[in-house]
Formats: sequence, structure tokens, C-alpha cells
Amino acid sequence: MIGKSEVQTVYNRISPEFISAVKKIVGDAYVFADPEILYNYSHDETEDLSYLPELVVKARTALEVSELLKLCNIEKIPLTPRGAGTGLSGAALPVFEGLVLSMERFDRILEIDERNLQAIVEPGVINEVFQNAVKEKGLFYPPDPASKGSCFLGGNLAMSSGGPKAVKYGVTREYVLNMEVVLPTGEIIWTGANVLKNSTGYNLTQLMVGSEGTLGVITKIVFKLIPLPGKTILMLVPFFSAEKACESVSAVFKAGIVPSGMEFMERDAIDWALKYVEGISISIQPEVKAHLLIELDGNDLEVMMRDAERISVIMAQFECGEILFADTEEQKENLWKMRRKVGEAVKSNSVYKEEDTVVPRAELPKLLKGVKEIGKKYGFQSVCYGHAGDGNLHVNIIKGNLSDEVWKNELPKGIRQLFELCVQLGGTISGEHGIGWVQRAYLDVVFTPKSIELQKGIKKLFDPNSILNPGKIFL
Repeated sequence: MIGKSEVQTVYNRISPEFISAVKKIVGDAYVFADPEILYNYSHDETEDLSYLPELVVKARTALEVSELLKLCNIEKIPLTPRGAGTGLSGAALPVFEGLVLSMERFDRILEIDERNLQAIVEPGVINEVFQNAVKEKGLFYPPDPASKGSCFLGGNLAMSSGGPKAVKYGVTREYVLNMEVVLPTGEIIWTGANVLKNSTGYNLTQLMVGSEGTLGVITKIVFKLIPLPGKTILMLVPFFSAEKACESVSAVFKAGIVPSGMEFMERDAIDWALKYVEGISISIQPEVKAHLLIELDGNDLEVMMRDAERISVIMAQFECGEILFADTEEQKENLWKMRRKVGEAVKSNSVYKEEDTVVPRAELPKLLKGVKEIGKKYGFQSVCYGHAGDGNLHVNIIKGNLSDEVWKNELPKGIRQLFELCVQLGGTISGEHGIGWVQRAYLDVVFTPKSIELQKGIKKLFDPNSILNPGKIFL
């Protein structure tokens, strides 16, 4: 970690003159230096980390963002873009102090184009608000992170977020056609075109998606939409072995069935979620070790029921218990609520680290077994859950009774071993949470020195003074 003394040899402190210049750009009412407000923007949902910025600014237009970035370049002030603060890799933490640029005033849905199945939105729109708006018109925007009720679309783009429906419909990057971006040096560009096919030059749109706010500040997004499926079936499948639950996943796809959601939850994950979420009651037999939450969607209920029956037959081959079919919309909502609240439930129990591992789905049993073996070696408990259908396992490492010394110095060795296992199995170290601040030290597990050099060169080209979200992704 870079110390304060080193930071201040690279970046300048914010001066009263700088604050005055910022106020001229966005107005006095949208510039904040109050300690309580600074603290609110010093952390996200990443562990218990907190880094105080010197200033918080809430811009409203691309032109204002442009002027702020030009000013930060001149004064060598780091600028950290921030969405809703729901991230899990520390990508929105102002680790070098400086200015936090909040995008919360960019909150408009500008157009829903029903003829072309597209929408133009600003990055501060909440994911679920956008989903509901297009749903009213019979359209569908599938990416649905667990935090969809609070996370911003801009943050989803920054991480190329996924969610349960990614298994059938893909992640955020599959739905981005074009975007307006303010570059670190202040220029405003559009990255592509509002078309479904584009073979014109380098794909700057996809370069920006997943870049974690290090290459530009997104100010408008053009999304592709699809027709809304009319019906869903939801099944909760208990298993007497967590590894058997993982083994069953690839068998479903091998049978030619593509669920719209296929979520894995270890016993501890579901127990903690049930204690954390009020109003949900599910009877679980003592011998049950894990669950799969499986959703099918479509418009032909008979076809969907046949697929559900085929899934039931497949599950029986992997030592499952009695399958629960959600009978009502309320029961479906409660089961999904339970799944989406697992992360918060874990966090409420203990200090933790969440690793966002991903492997080819057929390798999930080996990954889960390896997680537990590494946990025994390094003395940590883990609670695992995630998007089994696309091989994305969230490994929550619980601090519990581990000493600060072990947590700080020994646990990183275990995490590195976990990531090495992912790569050995054909996977990688993050499926949807990004690298951000907390995973930078492990990039060498997945990339050669030349690959890292190329990526750092891209960052340097876009941001020659390294003032935009510095310290993220790369050491």
C-alpha cells in the first residue's frame, strides 16, 4: 500500500483557490468539505476500508465534468469517480485523497426507443429503476446485480456487472452500444454508434466497459434492450453435498436447458441470510449442505414446465432432497430476496474479505473443494455462494477469531493460492467485482508482465498525468 508521504510527492493538496475554481464550475451548493460528508464518500461496501477525500463534488453535465478534469490535470489533483458506493473491490475509494466526483445527479432516463429496442440513460440511474421503466413498455434489461435496488448503471458499466440472469442473457457489456465519455484530459467523445453491428475502428465502447473508472468518466449510455419474458418458474433444490450441488450444474446445460438463473448457496450462506432477512421462513433439514436456486423464464408455460421436470430428474441423480417450487409471486420474491441479501448477511456477522472467483462451470466442484482445503491450511472459515450457472463463485472469507497478524500477513498467501487454483482450472480472479484497490497485488497470477505492460500503456495514453482514479487495478 502506498503511504501518505509517497502520495504527496506525486499529487498536490487541494487549495482554497482550487475549491473556488471548482465552485465556479458546478456552483457552491454542489461542493462539499464537511467532515461528515467526506466520511460518507470515503468508503464503499469493500471490507471495512475508508479513505477520506479532501473534497466531494456533484457535477450535473458532461461539460462540468470536462472542466473539472481539466482543472485537476493542471493542478495535479487526483479525481475519483463514484456511483452509488456499492462496489466490492475498492474501485471508488479515494486512496490518494483529492476530489471525489459523485455521479448521483446524472439520474435521468433520457429516452426509451421502443422501435429500435434501445434506451439512452445517464450513469446515476439506479439499475432497478431502469429495469422497471423499460418493463412498463414490455422491454427487458437483464443485468441484475444483487445490489440492483441501489447500484448505479455507471458503476455497473465500470465493472461490467453480471448478476443471476447473466447465465442466460450475459453481463452488462453485452447491452452497451455506445456511450458519451469525458476523457481524463477533458475531451468529450462518443465511443461508438447506436447500432447492433459496428466494425469501424477499435472498439472503444468495450474498452471503457470494465475499466473501473480509470480511462474516462461516463456521462451517457446507450443500451440495447430485448423483449420481456412473460413467465417464470422458480425452484429451490436442497442437496446433501455441496460438491454434488456444483456437479449438477453442468449436467443441466449438457441436457440442453439454459436457466435464466442458477444460484448456489452453501448452508451457512442460506442460514445467515434467513437470520438477517425478516419475514422469510424456510424449513431446512439438518443434513442439507447447500441449495441451488433455479429459475426458468419464457412465454410458453408448457415448455417451461417440461424443462422444470427434466431439471428435477437431473437433480435426483446428484442426491438432492425435496424440491420446492415457488407457488406465488410473493414466494418467488422472497426466495430471490434471500439470495440477494446473502452478502449483507455475511458482512453483518463478521469482518470479511469477498473473493469473486470464476471458473468454467464444470470445474465448480474442484474449486469449491479447493476453497475448503485452502481454508483448512490457513485456518479460515469461508461462506460460499454465487452464480453457479456461469461458474462465478463468491468466496467470503470470515475473520472470526483470526488474529490481526494472521489476517494481514498469512491470509494473502491463502488468497494467492486460491487464485492460482482458479487459473489452473481455466478461470480467473474476478468475474464481476473487478480488481480495484484490493486485488491489485494478484494480477501477476493471471497476466504475464507483457500483458500488464500493455494495459498500463493504455492507461498512460488516456491519462498521461494519472489523475483519474489512480491506484486502481495496477500496483
